[in-house]
Amino acid sequence: MPASRGFALTFAPEVIQDLRAFARKDHGLIRRELRARLRNEPDKETKNRKRLDVPAPLGAQWELRFGRRNRTRAFYEVDADARIVMILAIGVKEGNTLRLGREEFQT
Repeated sequence: MPASRGFALTFAPEVIQDLRAFARKDHGLIRRELRARLRNEPDKETKNRKRLDVPAPLGAQWELRFGRRNRTRAFYEVDADARIVMILAIGVKEGNTLRLGREEFQT
């Protein structure tokens, strides 16, 4: 039986603005983490990946925590039929504050 292909990752245009808030040296780490954690089973809950029940940034269905002290957050939605993961936003959560690009949200 052939192995199933992984999910393709796509990025919303707003993610470019979100990434500008990160040091350039962290961009490669972010890309690697997203590929490693979302290429297979992006819609399966884990310790660092959860389905969002409440209204979330940009209407995201899922949240992935990763990076130093799990402070980095990626918000995304999954199209299982097309096998696509759309990254909608990337930010940093410190305490009760989530920063997405230049915007801040209280959680």
